[in-house]
Amino acid sequence: MTKWWQNAVVYQIYPSSFQDSNGDGLGDLNGITKRLDYLHELGVDILWLSPIYKSPQVDNGYDISDYRAINPDYGSMEDFDTLQKKAHSLGMKIMMDLVVNHTSNQHELFKQSKSSKDNKYRDYYIWRDGKNGHEPNNWESFFTGSAWKYDDVTDQYYLHLFAPEQPDLNWENPAVRHSVYDMMNWWVNRGVDGFRMDVINYISKTEGLPDAPKSFGQKYANPEPLVANGPRIHEFLQEMNNNVLAGKDLVTVGETPAVTTEEALKYANIDGSELDMVFQFEHMGLDNDPITARWTDKKAKLTDIRANFTKWQKQLAGKAWNSLYWNNHDQPRVVSRFGNDKTEEYRVLSAKMLATMLHFQQGTPFIFQGEEIGMTNAYFDKLDDYVDLDSINAYHKIVDEDKQLDGTTMLKYLGMRSRDNARTPMQWDDSDYAGFSTTTTWEKVNPNYKQINVKNALSDENSIFYYYKKLITLRHNEDVITNGAYALVPGNENDENIFAYTRKNEKTTLLILLNYTDMELNHDYKIPKDAEILISNYKDEMRGTLRPYEAKVYKF
Repeated sequence: MTKWWQNAVVYQIYPSSFQDSNGDGLGDLNGITKRLDYLHELGVDILWLSPIYKSPQVDNGYDISDYRAINPDYGSMEDFDTLQKKAHSLGMKIMMDLVVNHTSNQHELFKQSKSSKDNKYRDYYIWRDGKNGHEPNNWESFFTGSAWKYDDVTDQYYLHLFAPEQPDLNWENPAVRHSVYDMMNWWVNRGVDGFRMDVINYISKTEGLPDAPKSFGQKYANPEPLVANGPRIHEFLQEMNNNVLAGKDLVTVGETPAVTTEEALKYANIDGSELDMVFQFEHMGLDNDPITARWTDKKAKLTDIRANFTKWQKQLAGKAWNSLYWNNHDQPRVVSRFGNDKTEEYRVLSAKMLATMLHFQQGTPFIFQGEEIGMTNAYFDKLDDYVDLDSINAYHKIVDEDKQLDGTTMLKYLGMRSRDNARTPMQWDDSDYAGFSTTTTWEKVNPNYKQINVKNALSDENSIFYYYKKLITLRHNEDVITNGAYALVPGNENDENIFAYTRKNEKTTLLILLNYTDMELNHDYKIPKDAEILISNYKDEMRGTLRPYEAKVYKF
């Protein structure tokens, strides 16, 4: 039986950058409420709100100091209630961002934990003695530097996989787990419809916190093999399910770095014992560099993209559920990364092609704000323009400390891959500050807002916006998109330019043809004469030919 979220489309809102309603240069809850009619017009079903809780904003809200309070910069709990009520009245559900691998160091529990070794909350976080005058182990923070912070008051170190201001919670402590469940139930009782769970597969660390394998010449080691998919992770999530999720009509998606299809079958098993789906990251690493990781301007090969999508489609089919995404707040803009934003024509065509590639697969699609109008990377050319802590730290480590790259090259790579590319303000119109605000914005507006904006998109029947709207409508109306079997067209496995796959159920077959290049290509796919074009990014049909970035879906 199909669950409601299997037929749904999610829209992610990054509150700081969506809409400023009070003229302070920062987005807020009333701004989101103001734009709900626009999202209703697009047709999305679920609104995922990046963190809106009280926070010092060291990591843009992913450092939470009070889980039951709204960040005052975004508004009040009354503003949230108004937003939720209107969203529900328009048939849209609210999914909260749950960040419980770590808290802010300003959280009251951490202040207590840090105050003394015998404080009753000491064991709510992960404290260890140093070794030979150094950190307890060799783990590196994902934001560079040691993952341990020394506290001279108690002469111990605490673990922070991310910023030093984000201490990791100790999930081995049952009191920690149940305080999280109580908080989740508090939000459920307020009417929220689900949770996106931040790095949720990091909450169970390898017992004993041993050193991680270290690359030659590196001071610290990547801890991911020892913190992702840890020994008690499924026990913890099943306990969470029993205490919060079971018996409720909620939707859950776990952010799970380093997840495999084998692990995903446990996390997102259709028996509903843990989560409904997970975010996997394999396709987000296909354009990485072996040495500088994601800091590169390489473009992913279609052969790699197709192989990865096909693996996840095939191995989860009938057993677990996929999440489908190109963009989120941690990734650069899809049209700049996998498409072509060098000309307006190719920007529009490639954005529609990439949307088609994703939205006809089996799973729940996620759209990140601005994706539906083809927003591009900002390509900032000065380090001072960057706000993202991860990007700034990476620049200083790679350029200043390790001297792997020169500053000019690293700035080019930041322009391609920085998280700031996703976080520039939403481009609503061609007025000052793109209609997002009436004053200087917290992050610079992308200079191309005069051409790329919602106002222009809504006035053009051939815009990317209306293409996304049609994709969403088709998902709601064509059962085969939800329940049809996925298969590659025979012979397409190694094609470097064309991606061809089918979705098929008892009644209907869809043939999806996609040109990943700026070349005109001939093909010889057997298309029945009576097949109808369900959607295409060109106005006319040319059988046997795929024009630059052409996407077309046949139904028969």
